[in-house]
Amino acid sequence: MHCIVPAAEEILDKEYPVLDHGFVRLVDYLGSDQRIVQSARVSYGEGTKTYRQDKGLINYLLRNDHTSPFEQVVFTFHVKMPIFVARQWTRHRTARMNEISGRYSVMKDEVYVPSPDCIALQSEDNKQGRSQEPVSQEIADEVRSVMREDAERAFANYHKLLDMGIAREISRIDLPLSLYTEFYWEIDLHNLFHFLKLRLDGHAQYEIREYAKVMLEIVRCVCPIATEAFENHKLNGRSFSGREMEAIKAMIEGKECPLEKREKEIFLEKLR
Repeated sequence: MHCIVPAAEEILDKEYPVLDHGFVRLVDYLGSDQRIVQSARVSYGEGTKTYRQDKGLINYLLRNDHTSPFEQVVFTFHVKMPIFVARQWTRHRTARMNEISGRYSVMKDEVYVPSPDCIALQSEDNKQGRSQEPVSQEIADEVRSVMREDAERAFANYHKLLDMGIAREISRIDLPLSLYTEFYWEIDLHNLFHFLKLRLDGHAQYEIREYAKVMLEIVRCVCPIATEAFENHKLNGRSFSGREMEAIKAMIEGKECPLEKREKEIFLEKLR
């Protein structure tokens, strides 16, 4: 049975803005919560039942990592983002994508310049991230000015090379990582949930988290039951190792925690 979701139909092709020039757009979808339960029940010849029963089944499937029914639901997005975000994005190799090419197209003069509250010093306890506290307005203004000046110079030279007749594939070489790119991205719900779990995590870079937040709300329009189950069991849930389970048991029994210092730090962070 072909699944039509009224809430999803309302947002098809709608651009949801992200960052200063980016967006996320739902181009198409295949399936819904009903497709998940139909797929799960096909082995014994039963389809959609009551809302309560379907919700219980979807929660059971997600909680117990029965992933194949979620692969029956597929999303196609059109996304526009800075190249440095796209390079993080394409590490998720379980999707199909087609990106705009600077060999065929003249790239737009659009770059990402962080807002002042997103500019911070290097974190002292996170080798790959920024500090939680933004820099002063004066420093932020200077940083933004440097970024804009560099981008303007890069674009001026890019168009100069194009005007000289230099090939587009060569002229684009010096364009910055802050340049915006676009691509179509098709992915099934199981792998999309995995992407969202990683990219909504507080340790993910701010810019890609902003895209993940928008995509989560789009997915909610198509599969509200599955999205709620994902948030409950995966996004906001935590798994514990065997050693951590021993620590939980020790805490309940009032005994000393058996974990080493670093293990204990990670364990307590999960509890927080």
